[in-house]
Amino acid sequence: MNSKTVYISLGSNLGDRAAMLQRAIAAMNSTGIHVVRQSSLYITEPVGAPGQAWFLNAAVQAETSLLPVQLLHTLLKIERQLGRRRITSHGPRTIDLDILFYGSSVIRSRELEVPHPRLTERRFILVPLAQIAPEFRHPTLHQSVTQLLAETVDRSEVRFWHAAAET
Repeated sequence: MNSKTVYISLGSNLGDRAAMLQRAIAAMNSTGIHVVRQSSLYITEPVGAPGQAWFLNAAVQAETSLLPVQLLHTLLKIERQLGRRRITSHGPRTIDLDILFYGSSVIRSRELEVPHPRLTERRFILVPLAQIAPEFRHPTLHQSVTQLLAETVDRSEVRFWHAAAET
């Protein structure tokens, strides 16, 4: 089976967030999702549910021969293995893994929507993604990630994260 290029968003706001993102990437690499590029880590303001800890977010480009729903189930399994409990929507989480793009495929099923339906509204997704794939074009909007970032209405705070800056 041919390999597909996929883009995945990672986020965490519980526990050792940086370690959690690294554990998720290691788990992807051991389950048929070969990470080939990784963004820097960004500290981001919680969107949709204020009053919780800020997130660390990143994006990765990976190659996989998994079909889209297989990829989704693999990412959900990694989330569970890393302690993710889905209690409230937009609530705190040890790890969140979202498929942003699966090649240039457009998938609309009960279980999965790709491209991610809200990525154009979320700086915490677009900023890391623009670092690793600035010219990647959204398959239905026909705009580059850089253009999507420039045009998003989201003004939440997203900045480079430096471990030494946190105490």
